[in-house]
Amino acid sequence: MAEIEANHTNARAGDAAGLAEMIARAAGQVNSGAKGLPPVDRWNPPFCGDIDMEIRSDGTWFYMGTPIGRQPLVRLFSTVLRKDEDGKTYLVTPVEKLGIRIADAPFIAVEMSVTEKDGEQLLTFRTNAGDVVEAGAHHALRFVIHGENRELKPYLHVRGRLEALVSRAVMYEMVELGEKAEVDGVVMFCVRSGGVLFPIMPAAELEALSA
Repeated sequence: MAEIEANHTNARAGDAAGLAEMIARAAGQVNSGAKGLPPVDRWNPPFCGDIDMEIRSDGTWFYMGTPIGRQPLVRLFSTVLRKDEDGKTYLVTPVEKLGIRIADAPFIAVEMSVTEKDGEQLLTFRTNAGDVVEAGAHHALRFVIHGENRELKPYLHVRGRLEALVSRAVMYEMVELGEKAEVDGVVMFCVRSGGVLFPIMPAAELEALSA
């Protein structure tokens, strides 16, 4: 444990690459050739404190006040992200759990493709961290009306408790695919993907906004 703490101290004093190297080594990913995501939900390490890492609302990652410009580093950090029941987000390895700050969502959905699967429309999203996610029964879309200006903010479930905020450009593409449908007795403006209907807002409210 003393060696881990020493490595952590060195990483704090160094750059994001040094932190990434420590995390990759602790997670057993360096030169492992392993495919897929680490099983962070099965790890139960001790909490080792917060680090000066932040994911801002535009999806940019910062470490010690400096943007992390290297995409492979962002990808590595993203694979060991976990949001716990306390509502906080952590970098998690088998040996330690480090708290970080999230301004909104940890990911941004930056691209969307529209295809058909089993006769149903399928929306597939790519995040800024490289995840490819099909919206449907296992990856829900939810829509929030935010702030005094009633801004529409869509979120896509990525994994665990982690979500991606759908970028504004992609949101406009998605809304173009919307339709009206009755949900629990209310006519809603919705979007379909993977055989699932996701309500966006009451159709009457949308018409009032458009008026």
